[in-house]
Amino acid sequence: MSIKSSKPRKQRKNFFERPLHEKRNSLAGHLSKDLRKKMGKRGISLRKGDTVRIMRGKHFGKEGKITGVDYKKGLVFVEKITRKKSDGTEIPVGIPASKLLVLDIASDERRFAKKASSKKKAFSEGEKEGE
Repeated sequence: MSIKSSKPRKQRKNFFERPLHEKRNSLAGHLSKDLRKKMGKRGISLRKGDTVRIMRGKHFGKEGKITGVDYKKGLVFVEKITRKKSDGTEIPVGIPASKLLVLDIASDERRFAKKASSKKKAFSEGEKEGE
């Protein structure tokens, strides 16, 4: 989906009106330098279990694992990043995905399996057509 306006109000409206499967793509974080070299990518979609460092705001420099991702609001929740309510209970603080740096990726075979298998299928189909 291409962006048709540069006005912030319309950008925000566009984000909050998107379907959830499109919002998921916009919740991505930059990779650390060593992960960048290893994967050959600049950023990746954030998932529960990934280890991240907060790069901006009150919690700058803190690291932790992702405990949850809220696609509807566009926020990521990191362990040990909480605030106290007036009654004393602690609640997690949501952090925008763009303010995070991915340090380690949760090992999940299914996360990268689709792309690899689809490339193999396309390659094998190309061989069959060429025969």
